[in-house]
Amino acid sequence: MTDTLKETVQHDLHTAMRARDQVRAGTLRMVLTAITNEEVAGSTHRDLSDADVLKVIAKEGKKRKEAASAYRDADRPELAEKEEAELAVIEGYLPAQLDDAELARIVDGAVESLGATSMAQMGAVMKAVQTEVAGRADGGAIAALVKARLTR
Repeated sequence: MTDTLKETVQHDLHTAMRARDQVRAGTLRMVLTAITNEEVAGSTHRDLSDADVLKVIAKEGKKRKEAASAYRDADRPELAEKEEAELAVIEGYLPAQLDDAELARIVDGAVESLGATSMAQMGAVMKAVQTEVAGRADGGAIAALVKARLTR
C-alpha cells in the first residue's frame, strides 16, 4: 500500500524531528497545519485527496516565495534566507515545474483547441491549461502567457 502525500509529509516530519533538523521540522509542521486547516474548513471535516494536498503545499510555497521577495525588498536578508530555506523544503514535495517553452506549448494548444480569439475566452483557456498543468506552473505565469496569446 502506498502512502498518501499527507502521510509522507507526516513521516518526513518524524524523521526530521529525530535528526533534529529544526528548519525542516518547523516547515513540515506548518505544512501539516495548513493541510489540517483545509480539512476542517467548512461545515464538515473532509479528507483531502493527494491533488488537494498538493494545492495546499503549492500555496504554502507561494507564500514563502512572496515573503522572501518582500523581505529582500525591505533589506532584511536574514529573514529572506529563512523563507527561502523553508521554500526549499516545500519544493521537495511539489512536482517539477514546467519550463517556459513547455508551458507556452500547452497554452498554444489550449488556445487552438478552444478556438479562442479574444480576452472574453480567457477563463475557458485558463481552465483548460490549469487542468493539464496540474500544479506544475505558477498561475500568474499561465495568466500572463494566455493574455499575451489572446491579445495578439
